[in-house]
Amino acid sequence: MYIDGFMASVKDGERDAFTAYANRVDTLFLDYGATRVVDSWGDDVPRGKQTDFYRAVAAEEGETVVFGWIEWPDKATRDTGWEAAMKDERMGGGQPPFDGKRMIFGAFEAVSVHAK
Repeated sequence: MYIDGFMASVKDGERDAFTAYANRVDTLFLDYGATRVVDSWGDDVPRGKQTDFYRAVAAEEGETVVFGWIEWPDKATRDTGWEAAMKDERMGGGQPPFDGKRMIFGAFEAVSVHAK
């Protein structure tokens, strides 16, 4: 398994816009080999004294932290899937409902996975 993860902040009133955007782009990743895509809206996100999710994405007053990930069967599928998704005309079509400059993202090799 290989994972792409991200965090961003979205204006509180833009939850529906974020969900619509996520639903649109998530379909692309699934079309190109992802096995699961999860997008989540911050609910119980405490503020820390030194670090926290809000600081990580420079969240402003009136914004909520969103967190998500894309699961791929392996890195090779991820690499070809991302490349194809970025070239797909469906990826275009307006700005995402968050500031991409404050988005954090990365790719991770799974080292421990548990499920019930």
